[in-house]
Amino acid sequence: MRKLSLISLIIFFTQTCYSQVTKGESLDKVVAVVGKYMILQSDVKVQLSEARANGMATEENGDCIILEQLLFQKLLLAQADKDSVTCTDSEVENELNRRMNYYLQQFGSEDKMVEFYGKELSLLKEDFRKDIKELLIAQKMQQKIIGEAKATPAEVRSFYKSIDEDSLPLINSEVEIGQIIKKPLMSDKAKKDAREKISKFRNEILAGESFAVTATLYSEDPGSAKNGGEYDNIGRGQFVPEFESAAFRLKPGEVSEVVETVYGYHIIQLIARKGDLIDLRHILVSPKMTQEDLINCKKQLDTVYDLINGGKINFCEAASKYSDEKETKMNCGLMINSAAGNTRFEIEELGQMDEKLVFLLDKMNVGDVSKPLPYVTKDQKQAYRIFYLKNRISPHKANLKDDYQKMQQMAQMRKQNKNRKRAKERKTLFCSL
Repeated sequence: MRKLSLISLIIFFTQTCYSQVTKGESLDKVVAVVGKYMILQSDVKVQLSEARANGMATEENGDCIILEQLLFQKLLLAQADKDSVTCTDSEVENELNRRMNYYLQQFGSEDKMVEFYGKELSLLKEDFRKDIKELLIAQKMQQKIIGEAKATPAEVRSFYKSIDEDSLPLINSEVEIGQIIKKPLMSDKAKKDAREKISKFRNEILAGESFAVTATLYSEDPGSAKNGGEYDNIGRGQFVPEFESAAFRLKPGEVSEVVETVYGYHIIQLIARKGDLIDLRHILVSPKMTQEDLINCKKQLDTVYDLINGGKINFCEAASKYSDEKETKMNCGLMINSAAGNTRFEIEELGQMDEKLVFLLDKMNVGDVSKPLPYVTKDQKQAYRIFYLKNRISPHKANLKDDYQKMQQMAQMRKQNKNRKRAKERKTLFCSL
């Protein structure tokens, strides 16, 4: 009874404080405390704004819904402290990088994201770091409470049979597509010019010029140039191996030799070492692509196209041998739908990615390969690619043969919801505080 009363006091304190701070007061205030974790009025407002921007929590009591969600997360964190549930710095960095990459894809470029938030990417990462760590710990704690809840094949079949035929979900038109991307090879002259340019910067810095000022004026890395070339709290695995190897060997204040990566040529200065993390500055100079480089790139992909259409090599083999995209070349060139966890895309999803691609696929038959098309890579470099239409799935009612993965996800969600409900009914979490 004492433990349950504690939770009642927390909720009462929350209701009282929140009713006070939502009456037009501008100062930030604590609206709830769970153990050592506080919820601020600003936390509720920020998450409410984000939810409404995504079309959720638009009800009049949206603030109460957000507050309830934050309370539940803090309760999970408090229980995680008791059970010694935590996460590693590596897990936080990986999730942070994954989310930053997702945000960059949504905004289209680093500049647009920086303009929207009014902060450099390195500062944004630091803002997100604490929240992501707490979220990961809360997720682990929740997973510990409800269990893995993976749906077995028998449970998937049982779930499918339990759905009325008229209630089976309608699966929209989907396609499976592959791509081979070819990036231009830089000429020897372009590489030589870029290396000489950054070597000149290095010599000037060693002679006394400011690394930060030189980076601001001349670095071609849009993510760090405006911030004097600086990246803070960098852990292993965040940068390409060549860059990382050179950076972690440096002593504070030391400037590296010229380092070559897929992005061009770098010089790096170590600012500080903080355990497994480092702060650094760097300057990037990329070899300049010429029109001749692009023409040669297209010619190379034209040759690949002719080999496939001539039956001398199939698309899967061609992707493995010739594609410059690491994410797909070992998967027969097939694009992965990260949201669905498979290789199938709804037409509307592709339209959001690239409207021209939808028009192209509409004219293709299954098994067709497109001619080389201009393409801009994720790092805003010009390239060419060809597409392969492997499969086209017409709209249909869900069935186990074609849509097993979707049925498995639905069955798993139902199982997890049941476990969550049981956990709440038993008050397992609350009674342990």
